[in-house]
Amino acid sequence: MTEDGATAEVPTPGRGEGDMFSPVTPGRISHEIVRQIKWAIRDRRLNPGDRLPPERELSERFKASRVSVRDALRVLEAGGLIEIRVGARGGAFVRAPAPGIVGEGIANMLTLSVVTAEEVTEARAIFELGMIPLVCERASDEDVASLVDICERSEAALEKGPYPVELSAEFHVRLAQATHNGAVEMLVDSFHDALLMSLMRAKEVAPEMGGRGVVEHREIVDAIAARDPESARQIMAAHLARTADRLGLGELADRLNRAAGG
Repeated sequence: MTEDGATAEVPTPGRGEGDMFSPVTPGRISHEIVRQIKWAIRDRRLNPGDRLPPERELSERFKASRVSVRDALRVLEAGGLIEIRVGARGGAFVRAPAPGIVGEGIANMLTLSVVTAEEVTEARAIFELGMIPLVCERASDEDVASLVDICERSEAALEKGPYPVELSAEFHVRLAQATHNGAVEMLVDSFHDALLMSLMRAKEVAPEMGGRGVVEHREIVDAIAARDPESARQIMAAHLARTADRLGLGELADRLNRAAGG
């Protein structure tokens, strides 16, 4: 975006900034176009809000057919990297990838056993314990109220029947938001589906799970409200240790129990 709010366009040759794209060679033409545009985005030569050149101009720059360009743009749109708008002011615009798209990819990897529930739990032990000090330092009254609301809904759900693990995933994602760190929030939010699937795996092992976890959620919130990172971290460690134990991760469970002071 420009300072007056107008949409920025990609620099074109002759404007002093050079051409960021080069002709593609025969073969996987649309794949090569996708690769070049991705690299332009990663190198910050294209930023969210920038408009790509028209299809005809891209075709000339890549020395490729408009069909190949159109196919490449569809791939980029499906991946959440660009948005295709119609109308007089339409075109292909760069956008920040939605966390849900990243999360779907992680969940698919988990489903296909590329990433296991055990690996997800190990990853959780790294970043969930690590974010606790930030949460205790930065959580607002609104953050605490939102976490309390999830706890209350979880307690109500337990009274009615089996605990829905979706509420547990919601709690942990909301906890990440309380860090007020965009990178942490994006990471945990994108991890939502993988987290949910690992919790479902743990529930298969222990169908009765939920009761103690909901109590620990409430205790974590109390520690956050009291600005007590050490207590919150110990409770979280015990919380994750039980999941690790259910998944057969004895070494990780032992390590987490030691962190919890157990």
